[in-house]
Parts: sequence; structure tokens; C-alpha cells
Amino acid sequence: MPSSRSARALAVTLLAVLLGALLPATTAQAASRTVQGGRLDWGIKSSFQSYVTGPVAGGRWSLTGGAATVGGSRFRFHSATGSYDPATGALHSAFAGGVRFTGHRKADGGDELDLTVSRPTVRIDGAGGTLHADVVSKERGTGKVTRRSQVPLATLGLGGIDMRGGDTPVALTGVPATLTAQGATAFAGYYTAGTALDPVSLSVDTRVPAAAPEPSPSKERSGVDQGEGAGRGADPTAPTKEETGRFEDAAVDWGVRRTFREYVTGSIGQGEWTLAGGAQDGGALFRFSRGTGTYDTKKQTLDARFDGSVRFTGAHGLDLEFGGVTVTLAEGVGTLAADVTSEGATREGVPLVTFPARDFAPKGGLAVLTEAPATLTEEGAGAFGSLYKKGTAMDPVSLAVAVDDQARLPALPDLGSEPTAAAEPTGKAAEEPSTAPPASASASPPGPGAYAAGGGALLVVAAGGVLYALRRRGARQSRRVAEAPGALRTP
Repeated sequence: MPSSRSARALAVTLLAVLLGALLPATTAQAASRTVQGGRLDWGIKSSFQSYVTGPVAGGRWSLTGGAATVGGSRFRFHSATGSYDPATGALHSAFAGGVRFTGHRKADGGDELDLTVSRPTVRIDGAGGTLHADVVSKERGTGKVTRRSQVPLATLGLGGIDMRGGDTPVALTGVPATLTAQGATAFAGYYTAGTALDPVSLSVDTRVPAAAPEPSPSKERSGVDQGEGAGRGADPTAPTKEETGRFEDAAVDWGVRRTFREYVTGSIGQGEWTLAGGAQDGGALFRFSRGTGTYDTKKQTLDARFDGSVRFTGAHGLDLEFGGVTVTLAEGVGTLAADVTSEGATREGVPLVTFPARDFAPKGGLAVLTEAPATLTEEGAGAFGSLYKKGTAMDPVSLAVAVDDQARLPALPDLGSEPTAAAEPTGKAAEEPSTAPPASASASPPGPGAYAAGGGALLVVAAGGVLYALRRRGARQSRRVAEAPGALRTP
């Protein structure tokens, strides 16, 4: 009897362990994930770009909200947020940034053509895929301005693509896009429904939602007062950090010049840029971080040096590097300088651009200057080999200095991780919309969760069989004991 009870207990324990370990793992595998970080690359319609900037419309396009350019004719929207369900393949991902097209200048200085597309959002579910966006457009002929939020602008051709089971980042490349009827209306009637738009590519990072943190003991219960340094002899009359001119952290954002970046990576430059020393790529700008130095709140002066460098290389001997970036503010004017390396020689502290900086007083522990227009200096023109003249408008400068250790620098546009082949959903998007039906569930191989669930089921069945056999053996033993001579019977 004791051995039978031990065996039965072992089987029950085995079954409980299998159910507790395998089933939650399967659930976690299929759980919806959070989209946090990533980019969407889309040219909207390259022929429309050419029309706007061509001799007929005589217009231009401009970027808003941190959008950038990539390649010859694509716009990059950033900082993806949303959700992804690997079990069903459903994806909802919203991106930041926008592009504005203007053209056909009128006598009064306005533009007959004025169209802004921003905040694109991709929604993919069992019914297919759609790209939505905020659209502000001026009606042709009447000039009436219409603002529409999250218009279903284009349908996405997802034939042959199985969105289920994607790793992180989830990536799609060259997905065909077709203008919808609502999109045609929002597009001010320049194109009809069914018109092919530029293909869409995206890459988004996904994360399993973090569990809610357990409440931590309050500072009062732990014996620590809320004030920094309180109870340890802190002097309330001591100068604050804002008064002493010290700062905890700082960053300067500068994209150099958009057209220069496009030249470098385009068909003529055939090159690239590389970042080093802690510099970060924000798509439309480069961030030089970990700033150190001093400032004076009363005089509104600043002297800061930042980490990081950016190097542009390409055809025709292009090799230009900016490092050792510094920013100085004085009398309402800022100067961004850098060590410039070109043709094997380095010139230190070259003043590249100047920008207005009239109000840089800290607020809430953070002094911020956002997208101040920058102008190329004479020395800066020399750094570019006279490619640009003195006074040329360069990319704007943004500056942030944290004078309090609780302050946080503005977030950099989040481009997410570089996509990998293994991270892309199965199937491949063609250049034109596919008429083939989406891959069926049976066509795709089972993922790790399916194998875990299958293996778990087999083990659970095995454990159940062991328990059933033990019960039968125990019953037989009980019958033998009951039938034995002199056995005690329960009344």
C-alpha cells in the first residue's frame, strides 16, 4: 500500500508539473505583443512627387514631425506603436511624422495644391490590410480645405503572406498599395480609386507586455525622507544645480542637411553614413549625446561638448566626418562646431552653423531649444568643399540640457531594430497585387508553440495513462486484500 500511494502521488505531481509548465508557455507564445519602435518607408506615389516638383506645379514637399527620407523617393515615418498577435497575425501599428506637398502658386501667394499626409497606420487582420493616415487637402478649383483623421487611404496586397508567428522585428518589404475610394477623395481628386501607389515597407519591434510591478515599500516606511539628502545633513540654503551652472546630461540633434544625406545615399553619391562614439540615428537627424559643460542662467550662456561622430562616405572620393561636436550660446546666438576630418586631415573646432537661441532658461529642470533654423558659416562652407555657400540654410538644431537629475531628455525618433530575414512573416510580396489566396493554416509549418503544445499533450496523456494504470493496480490489490482470509471489513 505505501508503495502504491507513493507511485500515485508521483503521477499526480508529474501531471501538475506538466500542466503548470507547458500550458502557460503555450499561452505566452500566443499572447498579443506590444509594438514599440519601428519605421514605415513609403513614397506615397513617386510620380506625384515628380509632378509636384516639376515645371507644371512648380512646387515642393516638406517633412513634418520628424519624418525623414530614405533612398531616392521614399519617406520614413518613425516611432511605431500598437500591437501584434502572432497567433492570428493581426497587426495594428501607428507611425509618427508627415509630408506636405505644395504647388501651383497663386497670385495671392497661396498654393492651389496643398496636401499633407501624416500619422500613417497599418492595420492587418483576417480581412486583409489597410493603410490609414491623417490627410489635410485643398479641393481642386474651390480651394476648400478638408481635414480627415485616419482615412483608409490604401489597401495592401498581402497575397501569399502569412503574418502569423513572426519574430521581432516583424518586417514587410515592398507590399503593393492601391488607392481606395475614400483615399481618392482625400487626395483631392488627383487620382481615382484603384490607382497603384508606391509599395509599402515596414519593420516594427514587438515585446511581450511586462507584468505589473509589485508595489515597493514607501520611502517613509523604509526610513528615507522624500527630499534628496534630507536627514543626512543637507543644507537647504545651498545653491541649487540650476544656480551653479552644472548639468546632468545634454544632447544636440542635427541632421546636417537633408539634401546632402540624399545625395550621399543616392545614385550619384552611392554611399552611406556611419555613426560612432555614441551618436544615434533619428532618421531625419543625428543625436550627439552625453553632453558636458557649463552654463549661466542669468547670462543665458552655454559651453557644452558632446560625444559621437558621423562619417559620410561614397563615390568620387567622398569622405567627410564630423566629431567632437560642441555648442556655445552667447547673446542670443548659438554656434555648433565640430572637428572636421576630410582628405586625411582633421581641423578641430570648426564653427559649422549658427542659430538663434534667445530663450534657453530651464523649465522643470530642462532647458530646451527645438528646431532652431541653422545657417552655414563661412568656415562651414569650407568644410563642405564649397559645395554650399555661406548663408545656406542647413537642417535645424535642437538642444536639450538637463539641469536636474530627475529631468529626462526629449525622446529620439525610434526607428526600431534592423529587420532580418528570419523576422519577416512567411511569403513574399510581389510588385503588383497578388490574386492568389493567402496561405492557409495548413500551408505554414507549426511554430515552436505548436510543438510545445503537441509535446505537452503527449506527455499529459502519458501521465494520465500512468495514473490510470496505477489506479487499476491499486484496485486489484484492494480486491486481493479484501478477499484474503481474516480481512477487516468496513461496516
